[in-house]
Amino acid sequence: MKSPAEIVKQMLEKDAFSNWLGIEVLLIEENVCRLGCTIKSDMLNGFEIAHGGITYSLADSCLAFAANSCGYQCVSIETSISHLKKVQLGDYLITEAHKLKEEGKTKTFEITVLNQDDLLVARFTGLVHVSTKIW
Repeated sequence: MKSPAEIVKQMLEKDAFSNWLGIEVLLIEENVCRLGCTIKSDMLNGFEIAHGGITYSLADSCLAFAANSCGYQCVSIETSISHLKKVQLGDYLITEAHKLKEEGKTKTFEITVLNQDDLLVARFTGLVHVSTKIW
């Protein structure tokens, strides 16, 4: 079976959106992932703050990498996010995913998004389906 790093590398090779975000993989282990991303001008909305979809997408990628890191292909079933602080141009976001529970063919993850000042800017929860297909 492939290692978590090999799986994420393979996923990123075909993930144009995560690459557009400029995601940096800071840590990948089984059921754990930490990513970093710098907010660029083309990520801002009309209020000149990061579009909520950017924070969501960063957390969603973190969920995908953590969930798939155990070697079985996983897809999200349900996700939710709470935006807690605004994110501005130049901010560096660090998102981290941890498995909360595993029941049958599903896993639940909690993902936190912090800025460069270690302030919590978003909290994301994701439920994934674990398939029998091996990476």
